[in-house]
Amino acid sequence: MDLASIKDPTFLKKCSKTELKDLAQDIRHFLIEKLSVTGGHLGPNLGVVELTLVLHQLFDSPKDKLLWDVGHQAYVHKILTGRAAQFDQLRQYKGLCGFPKRSESEHDVWETGHSSTSLSAAMGMAVARDMKGTDEKIVAIIGDGALTGGMALEALNHIGHEQKDLIVVLNDNEMSIAPNVGALHSILGRLRTAGKYQKAKEELEMLIKKIPAFGGRLAATAERVKDSLKYLLVSGIFFEELGFTYLGPVDGHDLDDLTTNMKYAKKTKGPVLIHVITKKGKGYAPAENDEKGTWHGLGPYKMESGEVVKNPGPPSYSGIFAETLKKAAREDERIVALTAAMPGGTKLDQFAKEFPERMFDVGIAEQHATTMAAGLATQGMKPVFAVYSTFLQRGYDQVVHDVCRQNLNVFFAIDRAGLVGADGETHQGVFDIAYLRHLPNMKILMPKDENELQHMVYTAAKYSEGPIAVRYPRGNGFGMKLDVKLKELPIGKWEVIKEGGDLTILTFGTTIPMAMEAAGELAKNGFSVEVVNARSIKPMDEEMLAQLAMKNRPILTVEEAALQGGFGSAVLEFFHDNQFHSMIVERMGIPDRFIEHGSVSKLLEEVGITVPEIVNRAEKILPRKRQRA
Repeated sequence: MDLASIKDPTFLKKCSKTELKDLAQDIRHFLIEKLSVTGGHLGPNLGVVELTLVLHQLFDSPKDKLLWDVGHQAYVHKILTGRAAQFDQLRQYKGLCGFPKRSESEHDVWETGHSSTSLSAAMGMAVARDMKGTDEKIVAIIGDGALTGGMALEALNHIGHEQKDLIVVLNDNEMSIAPNVGALHSILGRLRTAGKYQKAKEELEMLIKKIPAFGGRLAATAERVKDSLKYLLVSGIFFEELGFTYLGPVDGHDLDDLTTNMKYAKKTKGPVLIHVITKKGKGYAPAENDEKGTWHGLGPYKMESGEVVKNPGPPSYSGIFAETLKKAAREDERIVALTAAMPGGTKLDQFAKEFPERMFDVGIAEQHATTMAAGLATQGMKPVFAVYSTFLQRGYDQVVHDVCRQNLNVFFAIDRAGLVGADGETHQGVFDIAYLRHLPNMKILMPKDENELQHMVYTAAKYSEGPIAVRYPRGNGFGMKLDVKLKELPIGKWEVIKEGGDLTILTFGTTIPMAMEAAGELAKNGFSVEVVNARSIKPMDEEMLAQLAMKNRPILTVEEAALQGGFGSAVLEFFHDNQFHSMIVERMGIPDRFIEHGSVSKLLEEVGITVPEIVNRAEKILPRKRQRA
């Protein structure tokens, strides 16, 4: 079938089982071919082909609401809702978003790039439906990994209590990005092997109905037998005790099994949970046999062989972090590493090989990880929580209340700081400076290159006076030679990397090379520009700032982070609070809006963080007498 010809999912209503099977095969081939060029979340989507077909055949989107959690399993949904022709530009600048996006299609009723949000949103939609008196179905599709998130468990508890008509499809492929962990994962494991509980219960009910009524005692006994069956067949009966009708386990690749249970769910009053067992990467051997999470989300690959196309280059920042942490851990047995379901992405899987007893993957549970780190710190341990900038947002109250308020010595290794590119607005790590800078006791550092990163990691590992964060970007370093001996850097002190007398550029991290190039361009026009590596974002180098104020030299701040509440704002605050009111400060950074997907270079150009724009902004604040006509 020509998938590009699909306009909406209504055609599925007339499809036979054979046609659906053929369509599933076409979709898998399409995804494998297209993503080999663009990259993307292949494994999760290959696993939900049949499930998505049945959902769209039996429900009427967009009237009925299909909520995809985390969102990286929604590619098949996008194909069936008329977007196949856009897959050549998947996750590209101005192209198709890799996650559901409400502005992209009326069928995308909920946006999510972070996990565990769909159940709360679905509950909100169900309440609104009942208040308005409408009759649409609400269906949340959530993965087994996302179900470990505290927010999802809070929602399950509330949904079960309120008994709203709502369907939860638990897509259980036994993996999120990395293999799942935790007691809930074990419960699901027992459910997978428990067999068809619902069918057995229905057969028992039919048998009881055939028995002549001999009074209340026999009826009561029969009900007790039915209840006992739950515990006999389904160990723990977790979801039923929460107030859900549990259906499953269902074979997520068997169209008949899916259809039968989905129809039953549609007729059932109250909340229903359909436990669907799928195979991540189904239909493509390299993805099916993936044990490391490589095929969860990746760049281009060779379709025929499954060989991932790798761009050779310097070590990644994440890799440098992990290697340095191992060196520090050899010296300090108090160091304990934590990750929230991202051991591979943060490279802590390498730490775990050497120190398995000192590495904890808590699953998709950033709140728990943050407070667990705080608990470790109270007992004299040195916890290091490696977390993507965008995911640390999920543990914000814990950072404030449990770490900073108690001034506990937790080291936050903030990976993917700054723009990350293809994953788009839900993943851009541009807010962490603004949401951490105002917290008492917090220290924030960022290196200019991978060599400085290793020294910063070592510095943070040695630091003992409270919480400290080291932020670093996604991707590879510059190929800088790494010093053999690690050293502690002075916190709160900046580094002048180019002298100059007309203007000072204060910047850090990824934007330092731009500042250096811009200084060179300005020199051609007769301007002498100082470039400062403001590597300590908090505390700032107040001594240097005071010296700059005494010279009354214009200052340009540049940051690959949100302007509101960012580093440039901190510089302005310092001059204001210290009565340096004549200082001229120009700020460059991420504007007050969410930045969509695309290559980092394209996004930087879009927001105006480029060498020409640095030159342009600098010339506006340079002394007029020095500028050429």
